[in-house]
Amino acid sequence: MQVREWAEREHLNPYTVWKWCREGRMPVPVEHTPTGMWLIHDPNYETTPSPMAAGRTVCYARVSSSDQKADLQRQADRLKAFAVNLGVKDVQVVTEIGSGTDDRRRKLNRLLKDPTVTTLIVEHRDRLARMNAGLVESALEASGRRLVIVDDTELDGDLVRDMTEVLTSFCARLYGRRSAKHRAEQALEAIRDDRV
Repeated sequence: MQVREWAEREHLNPYTVWKWCREGRMPVPVEHTPTGMWLIHDPNYETTPSPMAAGRTVCYARVSSSDQKADLQRQADRLKAFAVNLGVKDVQVVTEIGSGTDDRRRKLNRLLKDPTVTTLIVEHRDRLARMNAGLVESALEASGRRLVIVDDTELDGDLVRDMTEVLTSFCARLYGRRSAKHRAEQALEAIRDDRV
């Protein structure tokens, strides 16, 4: 299981668990994958078969605009390599071009409605959704499904992440969804520069 999931079950801070993994101080076996992800193999939680074994595993790659098609292909290739490394036999990759701030993404909606898709793999949390990705993850878990985030390391704290989501939402309304991300990043950069 991923660090964040194990930390939540053990009532620990994920950053502490990542530190323990890097320092080799984990009380249970861990695995460092070639992609840089830490997987925790706790016998207390791995008594049931892995969700990867049952149902379909689908990789979902998304970019915001059509001028990022090259990035979309590279993202899809990285996801496919990650899934193969996890032992997934028949890797299916779904790519989509659309804003992460709205819910009108046909391919993602189709995947979320399909009960045969038991595992959904995304590269970063914001590739699934810019805001409320945690709600999607909770809904998947409630139906016995799983969301795997390849790179779940977040350098920003909770407050900065929340501020980014709020700024992205406001910029989307003010300037249109297309340039919302860019304007939110500029606003955050200005805030960071003022602190220094």
